[in-house]
Amino acid sequence: MPTLQELISNHHRIVFFGGAGVSTESGIPDFRSTDGLYNQTYDYPPETILSHTFWKHHPEEFYRFYRDKMLCLTAKPNAAHLKLSEMERKGILTAVVTQNIDGLHQMAGSRAVFELHGSVHRNYCVKCRKFYDAEYMLHSSGVPRCECGGIIKPDVVLYEEPLDEDVVEGAVRRIANSDLLIIGGTSLAVYPAAGLLQYFSGDAIVQINRDPTPYDSKATLSLHEPIGQVLGSIVL
Repeated sequence: MPTLQELISNHHRIVFFGGAGVSTESGIPDFRSTDGLYNQTYDYPPETILSHTFWKHHPEEFYRFYRDKMLCLTAKPNAAHLKLSEMERKGILTAVVTQNIDGLHQMAGSRAVFELHGSVHRNYCVKCRKFYDAEYMLHSSGVPRCECGGIIKPDVVLYEEPLDEDVVEGAVRRIANSDLLIIGGTSLAVYPAAGLLQYFSGDAIVQINRDPTPYDSKATLSLHEPIGQVLGSIVL
């Protein structure tokens, strides 16, 4: 069985597909881990709060949760983010496809990032489309309002909302044209995002995740170790 170092050294159109586990080493909680958001106690389950219906009918509670749990603005990129950025600069990684909304890949220097679920760093007035950054949202109170009176909504894909078609098309194109797919830090339980992996037809799949996933049996190499440790050890 080839090592991850060997696989990366022998491929030149690599795509990384990642989830929440990529950012846990930066201090951002994983929704589904034993100490993640889904296992904490709130008046409503996080899946309910992070839905379009809840945002529409209970905006005060939505924004309280959003500020408390979604805006982790002190987090910094970890070894995984930094190595992926280096791989892109070396010309061997063509894209990062992420389910995360924290912007840490861009902070690390990655440029070709397809954010399937949007970003907390982009927030827009639903009325006039004026842009507001994450710092503004963090320090706002109640339901944040634009100067025009409209509600400022995060550019984050909530439950019940579709993924952005342009982002999906771009991600599918990069996955379909890749020769090595590295899947990291994701349980592959969230659809339609996880469904994009079906478009891969390259040489090898590497699976890096703390717990087993449905793709372990399809992977050329499966590693159940911290992703920052795994990717950080790669020599380019």
